[in-house]
Amino acid sequence: MTETEMQHYWQGSFIGEEEAGRRLAGLPAAVEAALADGLETETVLAACDALATALCDPAHPVHARLAPHLPEGEDPAVLAELGVALGRRELTRKLRRELGSATPGRLNRADPRETVYEAWAPVGLVAHIAPGNAATVAPLSIVEGLLAGNVNVLKTSSADTLLTQHLMAELAALDPSGALAARVIVLRFPSSRQEWLRLMCAPADAVAVWGGEGAVEGVAAHVPAGCRLVEWGHRISFAYLTDDAWSDPGTLEALADDVCLHEQQACSSPQVVYLDTEDEGEVFAFAERFATVLAARPPAAGAAAAGEADPAEAAELTTTELVARLEEHLGLTRVFAAPDGSWRVMADTRSPLTASPLHRSVWVKPLPRKRLIATLRPMRRYLQTAGLAGSRSDIAELSRTALAAGVTRVTPVGAMLESYAGEPHDGVYALQRYSRRVAVQADPARFATTACLDDLARPVVLPLPTGPLLGKEDVQEPARELARADAELYFRSGGSTGAPALSVFSYDDYDTQMHAAARGLLAAGYDPVGDRTANLFYCGGMYGSFISFFSVLERLGGVQLPLSAGPDHRATAQAVIEHRADTLFGMPSYLWQLLHTEADALRAYGGLRKVFYGGEHFSEEQQRTLREKFGIEVVHSITYGSTDLGPLGYQCTESSGGVHHLHADLHTMEIVDLAEDRPVAPGETGRLVFTTHARRGQHLSRYLIGDLGREIPGRCPCGRHAPRFELRGRTGDVMRVATYFLNHRRFLALAEEQGGHRGELQIRLDRTDARERLTVRVEQAPTTHPERLREVFLSGYPELRSAVTEQLLDLVVEAVDGASLDRSPTSGKLLAVVDARR
Repeated sequence: MTETEMQHYWQGSFIGEEEAGRRLAGLPAAVEAALADGLETETVLAACDALATALCDPAHPVHARLAPHLPEGEDPAVLAELGVALGRRELTRKLRRELGSATPGRLNRADPRETVYEAWAPVGLVAHIAPGNAATVAPLSIVEGLLAGNVNVLKTSSADTLLTQHLMAELAALDPSGALAARVIVLRFPSSRQEWLRLMCAPADAVAVWGGEGAVEGVAAHVPAGCRLVEWGHRISFAYLTDDAWSDPGTLEALADDVCLHEQQACSSPQVVYLDTEDEGEVFAFAERFATVLAARPPAAGAAAAGEADPAEAAELTTTELVARLEEHLGLTRVFAAPDGSWRVMADTRSPLTASPLHRSVWVKPLPRKRLIATLRPMRRYLQTAGLAGSRSDIAELSRTALAAGVTRVTPVGAMLESYAGEPHDGVYALQRYSRRVAVQADPARFATTACLDDLARPVVLPLPTGPLLGKEDVQEPARELARADAELYFRSGGSTGAPALSVFSYDDYDTQMHAAARGLLAAGYDPVGDRTANLFYCGGMYGSFISFFSVLERLGGVQLPLSAGPDHRATAQAVIEHRADTLFGMPSYLWQLLHTEADALRAYGGLRKVFYGGEHFSEEQQRTLREKFGIEVVHSITYGSTDLGPLGYQCTESSGGVHHLHADLHTMEIVDLAEDRPVAPGETGRLVFTTHARRGQHLSRYLIGDLGREIPGRCPCGRHAPRFELRGRTGDVMRVATYFLNHRRFLALAEEQGGHRGELQIRLDRTDARERLTVRVEQAPTTHPERLREVFLSGYPELRSAVTEQLLDLVVEAVDGASLDRSPTSGKLLAVVDARR
């Protein structure tokens, strides 16, 4: 078949007439099969963003393939405009504005304090009847259906090009999972083919119609009972000018912009200009002045060529102008028109709204504001945009009046055709019309730690990351060059493994991540109803931990004492006791110091029940001390994350030590070999690599975070499908000393398991004249015996013993006050390894 004959796109393939008719008969089964597989919002966003990049680049092969399918006379720049609309930033803003979240389909708790889960679910099948006069409407309508998770079947006019079909094919090709292709069908046939229209609409759950009353009526006959009919019909827009505004030449120029842009073919184009007056003379005078402005405008070109009047439109233009000229003899009108008929301004002393024949044809009418509602309300079903010009107080007053009359949007004159991501269309949000709000109520006792019901139902499948592995140095400079719109919140890392690094976020990204961290905290056993929390993370210096967990608790609605980590342990303990805090948030090293410094007071209080820690780890021996000495029942990681990537993992009540679930709705994780950039075998320890997807700002793909870990196979006993991994230290914890690789975690494990040590442990590396020196500094306690620990290290660590035996290394063990250990000045983290050899 020729390309012309293959004019239908059906779930990933171009097909001909006969095959399209056969498949239409089986449309219900095709829809059911597609809906059986879930569609992640990120799949849609990633593919659209990749397509947007291609459309905005005239040299890209995709742009070259699509340009020949543009309507005759259409400016190729329309592809770039479409690309901007399909970019991640715009679509994410649209999702947030219309559905409240960048992942609206996930069954998250509507209120963190209740086990009620709500989400936006697709209606199922959306049938789109596209207009024939706007090249971008059809593909954007399908994308809206995809963002809501629907299967979409779209009808284009038989006179249309195959632009939408090929656009959808390019979009589907950018999704290796095939989920998008399964949800897109584009058919090209005339409205007279009623049987196809019936087959297309019969199984639909919503039918979106773009067009006038005739088009809507023709489709409505095929819409089954209970199916939503979403009308995107023709609308009328007008400008309204106060007396001080219409005398301003700038206002007339701005008004001419609105009239000439798209030749009044958009619903938001002004067809009538109302003046806030009852004086007919002012109406005629303004019309004459405005005609002079229109006359100076260059003739229509480019896209406007496609907007030239057809014979029926030309007849309407001629008739409208002729009738208006005849009424001049009655003193009702006055007409100012171009000799070639390229524009016309028709002044009319009567106020009722009159549709324009378009093509730079404008009515000018008087309408004092006191009669605005009475005059316009009878046409409320057809009103869309009011472009206002006046003083600030006039704009405020007239906006309310216009909205009361039935207008759905108000803009400044000169901006009537402008829009923003997520803007309501004809008074409604499109994504909500293509969605259902659904809810699940669950047993509070059984689901107390379940923040998202989908975690128990199916794994999240995100697009696989590509590209090279990136380190901190690869992302620092790009972070400084981000567009200001995406760099709204600045954080610096704690600097525990080097110089503090800059990380930037948009507020939307930050909000997404704080909600994710909040869900993880619920999974770890935090109770937003019963727990009273002292937030003891470090604050200041652009360090984000305190601020982040303040935000997390705010989103959970939990009781919070925002104390932060301060040097006055007595004052902190007194605040905890006075305000009956039973839950502590903070760094292990700080919490350890606080608890032991104020042990008598806190043990006498006896009210501490939970500790959630982050940034470092409590060892098993330290956790045992917390339980035995202070009566703490729950000790869990508050989150696993980093300043630049945000929350990466969370613990459930079944997790302990370094075991975490991945925040699989935000990130994908890889584990690569310690020495080579290749995946490790299942269960082996390697370098952790993360790609963050739900991020509008700083893009981090295949980012080496500097941590080591291994994958935990199998599904967690908690029932969640999210992958699990175990942290195995940081790459900086592995030291090259005296030709051997030694690991800080190995020293800590030996000290606890064989040496009975329960405190902190730090390693310092120095050079002496003879050899290198490794000093193990352990926190002083009554049971601490440095010589005994030295024997434990030598006997339990063969590589260390060899280095000492070969006189390549001096080993020293010191017992010191915990306060004297080296820590990051920003975060307060214990520096595991202090390398003073450099």
